[in-house]
Amino acid sequence: MTHAIPAPQAACGQPISRVDGPLKVTGNARYAADNQLPGMVYAALVCSTVACGDVVRVDTGAALRHGDVLAVFTDFAGIKLSFDIRQVAFFGQPVAVVVARTLEAAAHGVTLVDVRYSPRAHLTDIDSPQAVARPGRHIRDYVRGAPDAAIRRASVVTDLEFSIARNNHEPVELPATIAKWDGDRLTVWDKVQDISAAQQSYADAMGVPRENVRVISPFVGGAFGSAARTWPHQLLTAFAARRIRRPVKLVLTRQQMHSGIGFRPASRQRLTIGADQSGRIDVIIHEGRTESARYAAYEDGLVRSPQLVYRSANMRSTYHVVPLDINQPWFMRGPGAVTGAFALECCMDDLANRLAIDPIELRLRNETDIDQINGIPFSTRRLTDCLTRGAADFGWGRRNPVAGATRDGESLVGMGVAAAAYYSYRTECSSIARVFADGTAEVQSGTSDMGPGTYTSMTQVAADALGMPLSRVRFALGDSNFPPAPPHSASRTMASVGSSVFTAANMLRDKFIRAAVTDPGSPLNGLRPENVAVADGYMFSTLAGAGPERGESYQELLRRRGWSVLYVAQTWTPGTAEDNYSTYAYGAVFAEVTVDSLLPVVRIRRVHACYDVGRVVNPKLARSQAIGGMVGGIGMALLEAGEMDHRQGRVINATMSDYLVPVNGDVPALEATFLPAEDKIANPIGVKGLGELVIVGVPAAIANAVFNATGRRVTELPITVEKLL
Repeated sequence: MTHAIPAPQAACGQPISRVDGPLKVTGNARYAADNQLPGMVYAALVCSTVACGDVVRVDTGAALRHGDVLAVFTDFAGIKLSFDIRQVAFFGQPVAVVVARTLEAAAHGVTLVDVRYSPRAHLTDIDSPQAVARPGRHIRDYVRGAPDAAIRRASVVTDLEFSIARNNHEPVELPATIAKWDGDRLTVWDKVQDISAAQQSYADAMGVPRENVRVISPFVGGAFGSAARTWPHQLLTAFAARRIRRPVKLVLTRQQMHSGIGFRPASRQRLTIGADQSGRIDVIIHEGRTESARYAAYEDGLVRSPQLVYRSANMRSTYHVVPLDINQPWFMRGPGAVTGAFALECCMDDLANRLAIDPIELRLRNETDIDQINGIPFSTRRLTDCLTRGAADFGWGRRNPVAGATRDGESLVGMGVAAAAYYSYRTECSSIARVFADGTAEVQSGTSDMGPGTYTSMTQVAADALGMPLSRVRFALGDSNFPPAPPHSASRTMASVGSSVFTAANMLRDKFIRAAVTDPGSPLNGLRPENVAVADGYMFSTLAGAGPERGESYQELLRRRGWSVLYVAQTWTPGTAEDNYSTYAYGAVFAEVTVDSLLPVVRIRRVHACYDVGRVVNPKLARSQAIGGMVGGIGMALLEAGEMDHRQGRVINATMSDYLVPVNGDVPALEATFLPAEDKIANPIGVKGLGELVIVGVPAAIANAVFNATGRRVTELPITVEKLL
């Protein structure tokens, strides 16, 4: 067969459209609730109507008399949950499960179950005088230098208190689980961000070996962290399926999501910065506390940004949790980081205003060259570049530094800036790469994709490493039968799974080359492996004078050898780089807002951000991630607040009509740029995390823009009309 040497084509770095896009836009992507199994029945939860107390009686008679109700489970012996289902720990806690032939019958059956309680006094308000804060168990107090002495000698001090309302996950896809038993083997079709952990959670809860559980989750319709653990409703679905001996489907209602899948906890902070007249920071003192559940603690890491973003010889941070009779908070996009950055970046803006220094210049004067927490250098740090390039692209030079001085008709106009940083997590990950005799390739890893484009970016990495065109490579995820992967959270997927895919695919390419150069029947026989390259699935000699006939395709080698497939399974580990280098992604966020001078409604005109995230594998997907993060930050800044009636412990706006999130009219002009970069210290593909970083700094930039527009320093989120009157 005559070949021409193909020109190498790089997929990475190209704005490739989502390879799974056609499935999604045509409705053929199968999410958890889309699966239909023979004999499947439906479950619905009976949830508590008190915040604290004991379940003393559950009358199931009326429900069981409903013709389509098959069972009402109130005895949960044989399942391990994070709380005792007979003791109510929060309003909305599951206390019974109704199973019926139809979804409608299950939902109606719930209304027929009569639950009697013995209520106890409850506490759900983080600001109540009775709320007692305790130190975090994992996030410890931190101190360097002598902050108390330093604050006393500081020439200029800013000292502000901050309050951020509870934020709820509001993905498009409702949490859904289908469970099916075959003997003692369980299969679940589920909405999952951590497939390996979910497999173990089901096994532990149901008392079966891990290998007896299969978790299938190929598509996740948004999660923001809410699907990064296995919640009681998922385990109860498996329990009901085992008891009734039929496949069971359970889908939470939108209202139940507010008590069933965690949330960003309400937080209170105080941050103090002391500096000299030139703006050099000498001391930062940060105190923070967040709400948590009594039955299962959650700590939000809000202390990191104030500890490390700006140079400060003296620093102290303390963190406390406030146990309450509420459901467990949980990771939500930019967990802790967006909260702590709001306090830090608003204080930096306040300090700049007090010193009459441009807010960007103040940040540049306080740049640090080491991680002050542990004294080690950064793998890369280009925060100053983000600030200066972002300022130029945004048009920061047009900003009037005098607060309240810029008008456009009846509207006050303001600009604000904030810096952002997020740690680049890397975690061990396994992958398997295969090339088949038909000339196609598949790479598998048990990761998830809740929206960032994992299918696409991993296909790009695999195609380049294998030397194959994108059209002949497939990446598969979402199944616990695949090699184990870390949680699809904390912005670790591209660095961890991508490095694993890169390593496995490279090893498979090298395995093909070694097979060819040692095969007497190969045109490449006798060459050294380093003198062979691959493009378009064709291995060829790179020696001077070698013609296209000195080569062969993967497909030809496999057919000649009689092999149907050649594969490599590989586990990538991040090694010891984090012992010697501090690895963060950075950004600078700029916002322009208008505030009506009569009725002070805040409107976003535009948000622009510049990021240092190492190598960008897919600019189109990266921009999409950035825009999504900005939308979330706008919601946090201006709209989102979980409101609770503390008399009952009930969330009173647990619907999409009452819990406000941004819509198209709230996000008129959003843009993001990325510095050309790579971080090979962090991982072999040179990337840093992106998905969490892009919300960090957005609320602070908006709040700072509101100050520039109005002269009012609002430190309570969301910024509503009442706070500007």
